[in-house]
Amino acid sequence: MTIVRVKRIDNKIVSVECDGHTGYSVEGEDIVCAALSSIVQTAILGLLQVAKINVNYEILDQNAHLKVTLPSELTSIERHDADIILETMFLGVCDLNEGFSDFVELEVI
Repeated sequence: MTIVRVKRIDNKIVSVECDGHTGYSVEGEDIVCAALSSIVQTAILGLLQVAKINVNYEILDQNAHLKVTLPSELTSIERHDADIILETMFLGVCDLNEGFSDFVELEVI
């Protein structure tokens, strides 16, 4: 199971962490893992390349671990752009959690 932890401060997403393999299917054929990875990694690309926010992130393939953290200081425009990207990502993760709750656990902290 993959555990996705979304941390909010003042109802704004400030970090996202994913741990573990979903276990839906064998590695390389796991569509749930592929969907989750695509959703979260696309959000990171959006933050970095579209919104131009210098986020901290780490991806450890061997441990099935991914974490992205926003900087503590953002301009109002950066915060707006981050909110759009991260709330859209959150919708995608919620949808996966709803359809595949045996394989994706969502925690909002």
